[in-house]
Amino acid sequence: MDLIPYPVGPLNPKVQDLLVALALFAAVFLFFVRVLPRMQRVLDARDEAIRGAAEHAEAVRARAEEKRAEAVAVLADARHDAARIRQQAFEEGAAVIAAARAEGQDERDAILAEGRARIEAECAAAETELRMSVSELASNLASRVVGERISAPMEPRSGRAQ
Repeated sequence: MDLIPYPVGPLNPKVQDLLVALALFAAVFLFFVRVLPRMQRVLDARDEAIRGAAEHAEAVRARAEEKRAEAVAVLADARHDAARIRQQAFEEGAAVIAAARAEGQDERDAILAEGRARIEAECAAAETELRMSVSELASNLASRVVGERISAPMEPRSGRAQ
């Protein structure tokens, strides 16, 4: 059945075609009026969730950067303290070495002074002993040279010859 009784070609639709087209138009119209806004709300909510997650990720990244900066500062302080402690230990070690060296020098000086005193005492004792026996040795030597026995005077000399 035709809507217009004149033959106009394809511009004259049949009533069944118009009813199917009207039903399809109503379905598409309802889809766009009812379902599309809901889909848009879901898509908007999804975009908002993504933006919120991105903002949250940015906030976490900023906190992580702050923590990293704090950790770097703590490590720098620790390195500074370690360097200070090493320097202090080095200085204390140098002071201990210097003290031990000074103590060793003092001991060496004391040993040398004691040795010199002992040598001087032994030299004095040997000189005294030699002075006592010099006349006897001289008379023995003279006896050998001359060939006769010469007796030595028994008086010890108290001083040196002048």
